[in-house]
Amino acid sequence: MDELYQEIILDHHRNPRHRDGCVGCTLSVHQDNPLCGDEITLGLEIEDGVIVRAGYEGQGCSISTASASMMAESVKGQPVARARALFEMMRRMMHGESPDEDLGDLMALGGVARFPVRVKCALLPWTALNEALDKEGDA
Repeated sequence: MDELYQEIILDHHRNPRHRDGCVGCTLSVHQDNPLCGDEITLGLEIEDGVIVRAGYEGQGCSISTASASMMAESVKGQPVARARALFEMMRRMMHGESPDEDLGDLMALGGVARFPVRVKCALLPWTALNEALDKEGDA
């Protein structure tokens, strides 16, 4: 199982999805990790409470890049409430807790919890998502 999870992370790192910056998206947030240099600018387009487009640009390690790709892939087409729930489950999983449900390919990131120095790398795109959703809620 560990090999499968490693392959999923490597695939998303080598072939990132939604790395177009989401040109024309209505929401945009930027976050960085000054300790390692990872950074992301996340764009979302939300219509009637559903994330219709998600994209990002930035630079980062393989974990950060894979997490961003997997995050964008998993929230596109989802209601905002589901995206918030995914953020919370990912946050808890990165701190060693079991998620409330099987998160499919996102479960591959669960192994990062064993490496505390890499947790922020994996959570960076997710915290950007949470910030964007908070901004959307303020609009």
